[in-house]
Amino acid sequence: MICNLCPRQCGALRTQTEGQGRCRMPEAPVVARAALHLWEEPPISGARGSGTVFFSGCSLGCVFCQNEQISHRDFGKPITVDRLRAIFFALIEQGAHNINLVNPTHYAHAVREALREPLPVPVVYNTGGYDRVETLRALEGKVQIYLPDYKYRTNHYAGRYSDAPDYPQAAERAILEMFRQTGPVCYENGLLKRGVIIRHLLLPGKLAEAKRVMDWVAEHFAPGQVLFSLMSQYIPWGRAAEFPELNRRLRPSEVRAAEAYMADLGLEGFAQGTEAAQAEYIPPFDLTGV
Repeated sequence: MICNLCPRQCGALRTQTEGQGRCRMPEAPVVARAALHLWEEPPISGARGSGTVFFSGCSLGCVFCQNEQISHRDFGKPITVDRLRAIFFALIEQGAHNINLVNPTHYAHAVREALREPLPVPVVYNTGGYDRVETLRALEGKVQIYLPDYKYRTNHYAGRYSDAPDYPQAAERAILEMFRQTGPVCYENGLLKRGVIIRHLLLPGKLAEAKRVMDWVAEHFAPGQVLFSLMSQYIPWGRAAEFPELNRRLRPSEVRAAEAYMADLGLEGFAQGTEAAQAEYIPPFDLTGV
């Protein structure tokens, strides 16, 4: 395939065994882990866990990525689309409340094929936010819950830390399309059945950036239409040591100020405790369930 799935639209050739694009991945899915996960937002994880499928490779270049073993170093196992669908049902048999596709942007074509028939549980599209509207539209009706990051509103930061200067504009267009597809959040028995949760990872020294992100969400959605997830799990990881301003943990005062701003704006959702800022919370990428 000639790939233009993500906003880079690099037109790279992706064969069944290798890829020449920014994501470096072949056309066939490469997966690093498939297991129940209890550390997502409460209405996603529920009591039994979210059925997470971690895809390898990434079209972003986030210097602080906690999943860099699979996103940057490409660890994973190539599988077929039929095997991917079988993994979905294996997770459902284990009790998964939903199927949670982690970093699926560059595999949207395979996801669409694997979801050719509806699943008996919601599908969560868990993405870095760097998505093309056209690619998302091809998934309409197959995804019930979108879980995008909104990392930056400032192009300079997006270029410096994720090598994607156009990230803010791409993420905003993508989030609006996601909401168009799902509509307002909808619960059933305490679990999210449909809707959008927008995540933002608070970075050291970037409180003002977090406020800009929250301002955009408040400007574009009425209270309760979407959920906002303020994440405080940042720890220096990957290449963060090369960026002195990122080479530290969050200060409690930064977290408190961000949480207060979120409350003042009336954003409904979740504020992650600083106890999540531990390497132990990074899943082991060991081909479990693959």
